Amino acid sequence: MPQTWDETQLIADGFERVHVELDWYDGPRAGVADIDGEPHYFQGHHYEREHEADVYAVWPLSSEALEYEREQWEIYVRWNERCQAGEVGPETHPGHGGDARYNELDALLAPHRRAPDGARRMKRELRFAARDPDEVESLNYWFRWRPNT
Repeated sequence: MPQTWDETQLIADGFERVHVELDWYDGPRAGVADIDGEPHYFQGHHYEREHEADVYAVWPLSSEALEYEREQWEIYVRWNERCQAGEVGPETHPGHGGDARYNELDALLAPHRRAPDGARRMKRELRFAARDPDEVESLNYWFRWRPNT
């Protein structure tokens, strides 16, 4: 199990919250996280570019997109709780047609989730928080960002 830190220490060390996870493959690949206190999308490279595993395109998102992302994340977390309890199977995943609102939010969010030409490239360092990984308000890992130079 990885080492965990309490939120006070994470903040003191310059780490910021990750709010939404959109993709995980051997680590976080895409989602929404704070950078300098403001929510940003982050999008990493695919696993075949292993030498750039911690380099991400980052760009700010609107308050409307953030509300939609949080709503969709809440739908996923509720489904995940039911799936882990054995009440539903993986075939009911909301992203596979199991929830009409989830699909509607996917369509609304699609243009926001594409990295713009001016997206910054940043490196992240990851630490785990000592908390429940499926809490809706944020995930159990935090990032500290620095420019990719």
